[in-house]
Amino acid sequence: MKIQPHAKLLMIGDSITDWNRVRPVGEAIGDGLGAGYVGVVNAYLTATHPERRIRVVNMGVSGNTVRDLAGRWSTDVVALKPDWLSIMIGINDVWRQFDAQLLTEQHVTLDEYAQTLQALIDAVRPGLQGLVLMTPYFIEPNRADPMRALMDRYGAVVRQLAGRYDAVLVDTQAAFDQATAHSHPIALASDRIHPSLVGHVVLARAFVSALDCGW
Repeated sequence: MKIQPHAKLLMIGDSITDWNRVRPVGEAIGDGLGAGYVGVVNAYLTATHPERRIRVVNMGVSGNTVRDLAGRWSTDVVALKPDWLSIMIGINDVWRQFDAQLLTEQHVTLDEYAQTLQALIDAVRPGLQGLVLMTPYFIEPNRADPMRALMDRYGAVVRQLAGRYDAVLVDTQAAFDQATAHSHPIALASDRIHPSLVGHVVLARAFVSALDCGW
C-alpha cells in the first residue's frame, strides 16, 4: 500500500465527494464522511488494513469548481495539515458550460482550470507525503458526445499534472468506461454525473486499486 500508517488522508472535491458529509469537517464518526465513495474508501481501508489506522477526512462541497476550491484552500486544506491529499474536481467546470450556457461568468475555461489546479498543488505539494489526483468524468460511452469530449480534455490536464507532481492518478473516466461496457449509464448515475451506490463503489474501487490497497 502506498499510503503510510497513521496518515491523515484529506479528500476534497465537489458534490461527488461531499455526498452529505458532516460540516464543518467530515470525519469517520457515524456517517460523518457521507454516503459516497469517500465513505466506501474509509470502510474498505478500515476493514482490510485496520492496523494502519488511516484517518480519512471529507472536505467536498457540492457545486464546487476549481475556482471555488481556490477560495477555500487555506482553510479546508492547508489549515487541516493532511499527510495525503486527494483532489477530484472539474465536473462542474465542464457541466456549467452546457447546462448554463448563457451564464458565462460561471464557466471555467480549460486554461483557467489547468492554471488554478496547478497553483493549488504548488501550494501544498512540498508538505505532503502523497498526492492523489482523480480525473473528472461523464458517464457517457460515446466519446464524440460534446460534453464527454470536453470532459476528456479536462481529464487530460489532470493526467499531465499527476505526472509532473509524482501523484497517484485515479482515472475515474476509464473506470466508468469499463463499467458501461456491461451496464447502461443510467444504472450508474441517472444524470450520468451523480452516481448510484454502484457508481460510488466503482469510484472507490478505482481509488484503492490505484493506491495498491487491493480490491
